[in-house]
Amino acid sequence: MATPPVCDFGWKAPGFSLPATDGKTYSLSDLSGPRGTLIMFICNHCPYVLAVLDRILRDARALQDIGVGVAAICSNDATTHPDDSFDKMREMAETHDFPFPYLHDESQEVARAWGAACTPDFFGLNAGGELQYRGRLDASGRAPAPEDAPRELLDAMRQIVETGQGPREQVPSMGCSIKWKAA
Repeated sequence: MATPPVCDFGWKAPGFSLPATDGKTYSLSDLSGPRGTLIMFICNHCPYVLAVLDRILRDARALQDIGVGVAAICSNDATTHPDDSFDKMREMAETHDFPFPYLHDESQEVARAWGAACTPDFFGLNAGGELQYRGRLDASGRAPAPEDAPRELLDAMRQIVETGQGPREQVPSMGCSIKWKAA
């Protein structure tokens, strides 16, 4: 299990250009919403991601409705974890009707530049592209939290949309470590 660091408020997200399962290539500026952006590092096999995938999709749609751009990135080494291959990513995006682009970071350069630590790892940016949220989706772990659990990511992103600032109190996400390629 891995846990990302606490939010580095104001950190400027580095740009990227990555292929997506829909056949297009996206840059960070293509994905940025007028009121903020959520970039999620996820993968296909992680039990932490699978436990909350329905909630991720639900909250992504809610955020898109208020002007937040949303995308997911898989950076795992598909050689050691074939379930995270680009073909399997495409299958997952289609099967679950992802409402956002699902990007492939085969070189792992984006995960390294962003300091991604685990899956899921959420990066909530304000309209200026500055990090304001680096917390969890909700209280879920390897199993979903109760249905009435606070929707921490959604609430934080709504606050960012309204004020440009994320909540000062954030609980880090936890999940499987990024599966790095051998050096």
